[in-house]
Amino acid sequence: MPLIKSNYLPKFFFKNHHFNTVYKTLFYNQKIEYKRKRLSTSDDDFIAIDFSLATPQSDTVVIASHGLEGSSQSKYIIAVAKYLNAQAIDVVALNFRGCSGEDNLKAYSYHSGKTDDLRMVVTYIAHHFNYKHIVLLGYSMGGNVTLKYMGENKAIPKAVKGAIALSVPCDLEGSSGALAQKTNTVYINRFLKTLKQKALLKADKFPECNLDREKILAAKNFTDFDNAVTAPLFGFKNAQEYWEKSSSLPFLPHIKKPTLLISAKDDSFLSESCYPYKEAQKNDFFYLETPNYGGHVGFNTSFCVKKNNWSENRIYNFIQHIIS
Repeated sequence: MPLIKSNYLPKFFFKNHHFNTVYKTLFYNQKIEYKRKRLSTSDDDFIAIDFSLATPQSDTVVIASHGLEGSSQSKYIIAVAKYLNAQAIDVVALNFRGCSGEDNLKAYSYHSGKTDDLRMVVTYIAHHFNYKHIVLLGYSMGGNVTLKYMGENKAIPKAVKGAIALSVPCDLEGSSGALAQKTNTVYINRFLKTLKQKALLKADKFPECNLDREKILAAKNFTDFDNAVTAPLFGFKNAQEYWEKSSSLPFLPHIKKPTLLISAKDDSFLSESCYPYKEAQKNDFFYLETPNYGGHVGFNTSFCVKKNNWSENRIYNFIQHIIS
């Protein structure tokens, strides 16, 4: 029964889930220097991955996947990369297609269940470097991709020792419903702003796809957007089929390497169906930690940057647990 009792207990201000959610985005100002590598894909597109290396280079690497409309420049990715580098662990930050600062070459880009690009990056790292240990790390949407990949069990390299995911919408339909609530209006509007901009550019660049500009502009939630853009571009009948086939929840029972999911109970992005207690109780490889507080990809504890590292330290400790 790998249900973990969390020791995360934030100070008063961070018990407000909205403040916890936005804090790093608004106030974390650390910078990082990456070395970028552009990988060609089998469908004549590309993926950009960014290396942040410890000194000296480690025998352990973390492949980190960002959340929806994030990138390697997302504050939580920079924070974990800097922290792990300081602990002598290398980090490779994956930029999903269209998120690297340069538009990808296809009409489609990425979605919450598209694991083939992560699979390609993992295979590339395993085959071209001499890392003894590879650990996957995913935040929010990137966490869903990571968990689904771990549960698909399609030729996972031996060097992959396990995975960690935070604030994951394991049930995409449930999460879409949660984000459609009025209390999440600010968040959904922020997501839709950039998603619509990218979709409209795709509509202009690839008119043969027949994307409906009016439906894109009128989208008020993920149901509208996924029906107008995600489903037609990726061959799903509608948003419902996309959510069903892309959610990581059905794949959790099939995970065969140590995997930790941390999701706060006060995460307003998640529905009850996104907390897989039963799956954790039945799978000795799947660990679930659900602190009472944390918001969405928050888990802040202090206004001091050097002390505000609960999630980064939790990630490091689990890495040590699975590679030792």
